[in-house]
Amino acid sequence: MNEKRTFAGHLAAMFTIFVWGTTFVSTKILLQSFEPVEILFLRFLLGFFALALARPVFLKTKGFEEERFFLAAGLCGVTLYFLLENIALTFTLASNVGVILSTAPFFTALASYFFLKGERPGKRFFLGFLIAMAGIVLIGFNGSFVLKINPAGDLLSVLAALVWAFYSVLTRKIGQFGYPVILTTRRVFLYGLLFMIPALFLLGFHPQAAEVFRPLNLGNLLFLGLGASAVCFVTWGWAVGVLGAVKTSAYIYLSPVVTIVFSALILKEPVTAVSLAGAGLTLLGLAVSEGTCRGRAAPEPVPGGEAE
Repeated sequence: MNEKRTFAGHLAAMFTIFVWGTTFVSTKILLQSFEPVEILFLRFLLGFFALALARPVFLKTKGFEEERFFLAAGLCGVTLYFLLENIALTFTLASNVGVILSTAPFFTALASYFFLKGERPGKRFFLGFLIAMAGIVLIGFNGSFVLKINPAGDLLSVLAALVWAFYSVLTRKIGQFGYPVILTTRRVFLYGLLFMIPALFLLGFHPQAAEVFRPLNLGNLLFLGLGASAVCFVTWGWAVGVLGAVKTSAYIYLSPVVTIVFSALILKEPVTAVSLAGAGLTLLGLAVSEGTCRGRAAPEPVPGGEAE
């Protein structure tokens, strides 16, 4: 594989996680004015129209044989993942949710091995996983070491991590079709929004225009919709196509590190020595995990599968 392309893939994954790690701050601000499902629908609606403007071309697939993967990716990566995460937060501690969601790389490794038949994680991957999880636990509890088990919330968090693993595998498969990533991401967003419609009726969708257009709220919605959704789902999909689902998902370990930094800078939340130690362990775990897949490599996407 071209070294420059591989390096660009790592940069794309790091950039994506850097942005996604800051979304906690924007979401926390928006929750003062909106319900979680309102934020979710509005951000992906903005993302869909942004991608439509960026590449106003209709994606024609080879029929249901390919379309089913887009359907499944929209259901897993957009609708189910974010709904499960948001509902889990109403049952259990945010620290519990953060720690459990960070197990996604582990589930991705297993899903990739069984479904892609090419990306097999080695021993160092699992060692890195254990090191990173130790660090993430320290970050999540931030020195308080208070663990409150809530079966409903924690189970929903595990399900969210699992469906994200399947989304990563589906993204890898879609990348092998050779279509431009902007077009494939837009198709995934479309199905995600359609699957989300029943939840709007069940959970309530009544955003007030006055609140939407308040400068602070509008700025954060644009950041979530254009940056964290439109741009980052494209860069993540491209990184998965270049690096593979397992290597790319390992960068999820960095998300809690980014979150504690920006929470301290913007929300003035305290950072303890324990959480800093956790950040160090997380970075070490990522370093150990990277470059640890062995066995037959999964097929690379054809040249047409670029971001542009």
